[in-house]
Amino acid sequence: MDIRTYPDRDMMMVDVADQLASELAERLRSHESATFAVPGGTTPGPIFDMLSAQHLDWPRCHVMLTDERWVPEDDVRSNTRLVRERLLTGPAASAVHVPLYLPGDRPEDRLDEIAAGMEGRFPISVLVLGMGEDMHTASLFPGSEGLEAALSDRAPPILPVRPASTSEVRVTLTAPVLKGAMSTHIVITGEAKREALERARHLPVAEAPVRLVLGGAVVHWAG
Repeated sequence: MDIRTYPDRDMMMVDVADQLASELAERLRSHESATFAVPGGTTPGPIFDMLSAQHLDWPRCHVMLTDERWVPEDDVRSNTRLVRERLLTGPAASAVHVPLYLPGDRPEDRLDEIAAGMEGRFPISVLVLGMGEDMHTASLFPGSEGLEAALSDRAPPILPVRPASTSEVRVTLTAPVLKGAMSTHIVITGEAKREALERARHLPVAEAPVRLVLGGAVVHWAG
């Protein structure tokens, strides 16, 4: 695991955005397309703002979320809404969006269609993840219903999970897809998450799901 420490969050966001743009451009120089998987939440917003202005060959970039709440896109909790408002705008509006949500009462009713839309998009070229203080990443929450299936090496690319702490249903990319990414970046802020990261290195994956990707990841941290 490569941990890069920054003197402040603004500098980290600029540096990460530059690295992601460089890696996507490099991928597109040698491949027909690039798959770019990103998290929701508030932390990556500034990175998205900077990336959206980059003049990459966006029509050849396939953008997907790492996980999503099972809510409509116009819901304030929707990660898709965040990505549409802050990443898929400006030059990046021409990127191909690969959805993790389709309208329906239960994700189980639409999973086959969502998975079909992912065909040909893997391996992920550039993967960006966050991490919670509970050491979850994507929607792989410790103790959640569906975690064991999502961590299996035989898991399909996407599965529903139901965290124990909430009644909210989520869908997440699974272990084989996350581990198979060609480049992985984890972006975290604050002392509590840095301490959680250190704990995660010594715990089983079921207790610290972020450990799943630590071996080959670059971790970007600012206080």
